[in-house]
Amino acid sequence: MNSIPVSALLEDKDFDLQLKLITGKKGLSRKVNIPQIQKPGLALTGDTSHLHPGRVQVMGSSELRYLKKLPPKNGDKVISKICRSDITCFVITHGNDLSPYLISRINHHHTPLLKTELPTATFVNRLTRFLELKLMETTNIHGVLVDVFGIGIMLIGKSGIGKSECALELVMKGHRLIADDIIYVRKQPPRSIYGMGPELIKYHMEIRGLGIINIKDLFGVASVRDQKLIELVIELVDWKAKQEYERLGIDEQTHPILGVTIPYLKIPVRPGRNLTAIIEVAARNQLLKFKGFYSAQEFQEKLTRQLIFGEKKGRKLPAVE
Repeated sequence: MNSIPVSALLEDKDFDLQLKLITGKKGLSRKVNIPQIQKPGLALTGDTSHLHPGRVQVMGSSELRYLKKLPPKNGDKVISKICRSDITCFVITHGNDLSPYLISRINHHHTPLLKTELPTATFVNRLTRFLELKLMETTNIHGVLVDVFGIGIMLIGKSGIGKSECALELVMKGHRLIADDIIYVRKQPPRSIYGMGPELIKYHMEIRGLGIINIKDLFGVASVRDQKLIELVIELVDWKAKQEYERLGIDEQTHPILGVTIPYLKIPVRPGRNLTAIIEVAARNQLLKFKGFYSAQEFQEKLTRQLIFGEKKGRKLPAVE
């Protein structure tokens, strides 16, 4: 399970969380591993059974009004019990203040207490998006990711098989490059897999004998994009005369990435094969499948009907060599 320290919330610059630390500096290494936030609610009455250690505890105006109504002794007891539940941190919204005594009790347990000027609803929305991004499952894959007719196609295969050269030709035909050599992959729940290039080598491609080239500079901004949903995996393999390859395409194969199965094709490479044309057709065919049209299955059904009709008529179909 992915996790981030509480300190990462203070370092955010993209989601404008507007957080500042009030107390509990020693607890900034505590881990957040659940993207959904939690409001203490029932825990303020003493029932902490529903608290989750990996979630951020958000206290808005309602929670603070309730705490202020409690006698100091009861408030101390409640806060201490919540802190002993090993929670990750507290965040106070609306720029509200907590009593110095309760701040002292929170600090005693080394629990981070953060504050934001944002309204609760706005802050929860921003924090949830921030955590969903940061806590996504990720991995790196050796390959090339291209956008062909709107289909995110990941080309994989052994080094030197021709992935980059194939991608370059696709770019020259008007398609778009997302990543070459290293694809940074992340999972967006529940079952979406996105790929992008690492920041250092984004828009660059290595062509053996030519070196490193910048696709964006050579072909313009329309030839690249930052990220793409991966919808088809194509593995390029060396052609072997005695090996059987898919001839009909009836059996759907898949390739697992971070627990998600992606449609998969294996394409043999040999001189004379126009790989870019094959990949373009594969993209078009995948678009048809998304709309519910399966060419191979329709052909099989047509063939089956013809066989049944031929048997009923007493005809003999020609043998297939």
